[in-house]
Amino acid sequence: MSLAQLHYTSATAGDGPESGEDAEIPARFSAVDPAIPASALTEAGPLLAYEPPAGTARQVTENALRALPESLSFSVLSDGSHLLARTVPVRTAQLSSLRFHAHAVHLPAGTRLPGGMLPITACRSARWSAATPDRIPAVDPVTALSVATGRTGDREGLNDFAVSRGPWLAGVLADLRRVSQPAEPAESAAPVKVVLVERQSADVARWIALAAAVLPPSSAELLTFTTYTRHPERAPQRVVGVLPQDAHELSGPGFRVHTCTGPRPEGTVDDAWAETAARIWRSRTPELFREATELPGEPFAAGPVAVTALCAGIALGPCGRAAAAGWAAERPYALDAKRTRQLVDALTSAGVDDRTGAEFDAAGRLFAALDGRSPATTTAPLAAMLVTEAVRGGNGSVELPGRTAFSGPQGEAVAAVLGPEIVTELSGPGAGQDVARTVQLLRVARLLGVDCAELLPGVVRRLASGLLADTRDAAAPDSPGWAPALLELMDEQFDVRTALLGALDRIAPEDPAGAERLLGRVALPFTGTQLLPHLRMCAEAPEAKAGCGDDRVGAVQRVLRAAGMSPFAEPLVLRTAVGLVWEEGAPTVAEARLLLEAATSDAHRTAGTWSHLVAAALNAPSEEEEAPQLAHDLLRGFPQEITGRDRGALLLLDFARELRAGAAEPEWAQRVRALRPGAEPVEPGVLGHAYGALAGRLLAPDGPEAELYALAHSADADLIAAYDRAAHGPDVRARLAADPGYAAGCFAVWTAHPHAGAEWSRTTAALLEEVLRPAVRALSADGVASVEEAVGRSGSSGRAEAFRDWNRRSQGTLGRLGRRLAGRVRRG
Repeated sequence: MSLAQLHYTSATAGDGPESGEDAEIPARFSAVDPAIPASALTEAGPLLAYEPPAGTARQVTENALRALPESLSFSVLSDGSHLLARTVPVRTAQLSSLRFHAHAVHLPAGTRLPGGMLPITACRSARWSAATPDRIPAVDPVTALSVATGRTGDREGLNDFAVSRGPWLAGVLADLRRVSQPAEPAESAAPVKVVLVERQSADVARWIALAAAVLPPSSAELLTFTTYTRHPERAPQRVVGVLPQDAHELSGPGFRVHTCTGPRPEGTVDDAWAETAARIWRSRTPELFREATELPGEPFAAGPVAVTALCAGIALGPCGRAAAAGWAAERPYALDAKRTRQLVDALTSAGVDDRTGAEFDAAGRLFAALDGRSPATTTAPLAAMLVTEAVRGGNGSVELPGRTAFSGPQGEAVAAVLGPEIVTELSGPGAGQDVARTVQLLRVARLLGVDCAELLPGVVRRLASGLLADTRDAAAPDSPGWAPALLELMDEQFDVRTALLGALDRIAPEDPAGAERLLGRVALPFTGTQLLPHLRMCAEAPEAKAGCGDDRVGAVQRVLRAAGMSPFAEPLVLRTAVGLVWEEGAPTVAEARLLLEAATSDAHRTAGTWSHLVAAALNAPSEEEEAPQLAHDLLRGFPQEITGRDRGALLLLDFARELRAGAAEPEWAQRVRALRPGAEPVEPGVLGHAYGALAGRLLAPDGPEAELYALAHSADADLIAAYDRAAHGPDVRARLAADPGYAAGCFAVWTAHPHAGAEWSRTTAALLEEVLRPAVRALSADGVASVEEAVGRSGSSGRAEAFRDWNRRSQGTLGRLGRRLAGRVRRG
């Protein structure tokens, strides 16, 4: 069955102008098979039209005509049918005027070229016509063409072309793969075009031939193209060839332009399939593409072509090798023993020095798939490469082989080389700080049978510290990347597990919060027979704190029960418990007193938790009544431990306790001022307790006059200010209202000591006006008389007269506004 043909031509004398440049060449259908629908003809005209390169004269010589580009095209029409055509420039015999002739075949929707022939192959037919025949031949140029791939010379020419275009190969093939795949819905409105810029349209045809040999047949059969056009932005095909002068304005996301006549492209192509295909072409072995199609895999999968190339001895990059290893790992049954060995030899070649983490991961999966399926002689190179990378490359994510992989002579050879390196690194001071690295080395040492028994205690001790350090970062992920390898190490090596858990338990009291975070992120297996009290406490802490809520002392007790040991027998569990509950901040005074009662001072001393109790006392606000008593207990319980500034501050608090209990020795002001320098920088709460207690005692009804005298003459601004604050307090105001004698005493004190200093004088003057006067004003006449009488009894008659004058000034002073009002009344 022959395909329907048509001819579209301008090669007839008298069709339009015979001279001039860049003018449109008129054309018409000169022969059309009746089977071709009219709608197809409407679309075919623009697809078959020809516009010569810019500057081409209408009068051309034969040599000039042969130099002009021709257009080989394969286009899809709106009804789903296709048009395969060749458009060539021709000239009239009489005037040598430039014309063109297009010969095309029409493929109805759903049909393919005969024998599975590719469009670019059909374009090589010698039966394409450059003129309209008198009678259309019964056999079209495609059907008449043999489906063979061409002569040997054609193949060699294509190989030469591929080598000459080596720098552009991977990029072009990557873009051809993209346009050959089904378009996403978002891309269907504006499909991407691959623009190939070449000086000869025949070279564009060679590009299409290169792609046709590589693309899956289903994609190669439908890839639309044109080898030449003056207006690539108008061309509907997915691959478009243009001359250099027509490519300078192409830009935008709709074009992937490859200027094969310019400088070599920079950068690499992130497409393993395209990169591998390019290497095969540069190796002049396109027959490998056919071999690759015989392997299982999705279209455009990099694995089959990469495996085929490596087995043929073609060197690939990291992406290609990773693709090959990954494909073979998923299909270990797809290759025979010979090709499997070839693949392993290529992957483990000593000449490769650019392996990546992804490649090693794929190699690890390949080893796991081949282990037990292939002979040890085949898998041994993979195992050796993996452990070598783990030791020398520092790749902590390498999937290590099983121990049986190193049981033979190959394993002994690897151990002889890597064993000394492992021992040297594990002996160094940095071992253990990098958790992933240390875990990997310990696992490799076991695989190779390297004796590290003497090194193990030191390595494990540093590794335990490294584990806690790695979990201090609050922004770190819940599960560290080294967690799976660590758990495998502990499962593989019982001695490491025992030693590591013991080391973690020993250092947990120094950083209990860190141990808690570690156990929250890594499920360490410590449920065996080891005691591990501190680790068990750290594991219990989150639930205990959540369950006890604000009862933090209760949380401590619950955590202690999880330890299975009493703080009297093992005081360090007390340190762990307190550190877990009070990771930040200090206990309150009430909590500190309960903690002190829950364990002896000896236990707190050994555990070091006495410092938390001291912090509770020193950070207590001045309103906390129990802080002085706590300070007293701490000074008595830890006389040797509490020194320096902390001791001075606690002595101030203890002095406040003595003052409030009435047990303080005389010379209060001198003593509190003597204690303060030893507590500097003193906390505001501590100073508030000491100074407040002193001021409160001096403002009491029985406040000693000698102590008051000492305060007044101390010239200590802070001490006098504390007295002023206490005098403004509610206790003093209540006494003034209830006790005339107390009011008289305050008047006497606040009018005495006129030469004590400016600070005292300002303070007492303010107290007389702001505290005493409002209190006296609020009294009844009898109450005022009682105060006056009490003043007289407490001193001379002159003092009583002074009180009357002071009180009279208050009663007779109306103020400026009052005087104005009184004057207006008198004038009225």
